[in-house]
Amino acid sequence: MTVDVTVVVPTYNEGPNVAELVRRLAAVLGPDGEGRRVAPGGVEILFVDDSKDDTPAVIERVAATAALPVRMIHREVPDGGLSGAVVAGLRAATGERVVVMDGDLQHPPEMVPVLLTTARETGADVVVASRYTGRGDAGGLDGRYRRWVSKASGLLARSMFPVKLRDVSDPMTGFFVVRPGAVDLTGLRPRGFKILLEILARQRLVVVEEPFVFGERFAGRSKATVANGLRYVQQLTLLRFGRLSPFALIGALGAVLNLAILAGLQGLGVHYLPAVVWANAVTIVINFLLQERFVFADLRDGAHGFWGRFVRSFAFNGTEAAVRTLLLWWIVERAVPHPELVQAVLILVAFVVRFVFQAQVVYRPRGASRARARTGEHAQP
Repeated sequence: MTVDVTVVVPTYNEGPNVAELVRRLAAVLGPDGEGRRVAPGGVEILFVDDSKDDTPAVIERVAATAALPVRMIHREVPDGGLSGAVVAGLRAATGERVVVMDGDLQHPPEMVPVLLTTARETGADVVVASRYTGRGDAGGLDGRYRRWVSKASGLLARSMFPVKLRDVSDPMTGFFVVRPGAVDLTGLRPRGFKILLEILARQRLVVVEEPFVFGERFAGRSKATVANGLRYVQQLTLLRFGRLSPFALIGALGAVLNLAILAGLQGLGVHYLPAVVWANAVTIVINFLLQERFVFADLRDGAHGFWGRFVRSFAFNGTEAAVRTLLLWWIVERAVPHPELVQAVLILVAFVVRFVFQAQVVYRPRGASRARARTGEHAQP
């Protein structure tokens, strides 16, 4: 069924909120509300559910008697978290415009017709419901600390993307209207909570804002955690600098650890060459584990298995470390009698080579070379 508007609601254990959310959406978007004006071709509600409780059953029960069509995608594997759920909803939506909103009623359904009206009147690609413009208010956030974190996070995002976010006062909001045809969904790399930031930072879009008052949660508890905050910082870093930045950070930490182990072992009387070998082995393993988690996590599914990735990474880095150790010995014995200084310079020189190998070999999708070969064959005259 094709409609004018799809309302995408990502849910995770939000069963107690479903019936009230659907009721209020139907009240404002149904034929007796603003539906005929803002969406004459009809409205559907699409839940993208990652719940571990009875929320899917609640959605099915509510859908049976709802005044608006209700669909559900239940994801057994919630890839990409809330952002991944929104992207899945955008891909499955049939509406010309998609409203994205939370399922806890802190995004008031009564605001949806306002956003849709603005979208139609301005022709904007994205209409953002902002807590920080005009008469908007973030009062529904739990306490001053969360309000401060929200404002600081938005300020950081706008500082890192001053051009793409120049018309956006609230890039952290999860309440917005988007025209799916304007967004390159294949270019999105959803992670964590902040999908709007992902959408706006990866492409240039026409954006307008409407102020709204962030409401109180209807039922249940907030899903916000410190871990989500760390994932946001990771997302922002990847968007601004790509994979190279967290790879560089982990490499820098590894280099400090390497030099500390080297200095410590030498302090215990160990000759610098075996001390270098031990320092290299320990940091290779630690760097690999950190890169698995924070740099290449989204590429693991299509690549080799864990041990395959580990063996390839360890073999290459071990070989690189062996060559680097020989160079270290040669330089220290002949020219510069300061192994820590020489080791630091060699680690820096090897950084780019290691990054290219990790990205193009260790985490390369299986079958990618064969796919390219087939494409090349067809491209030949």
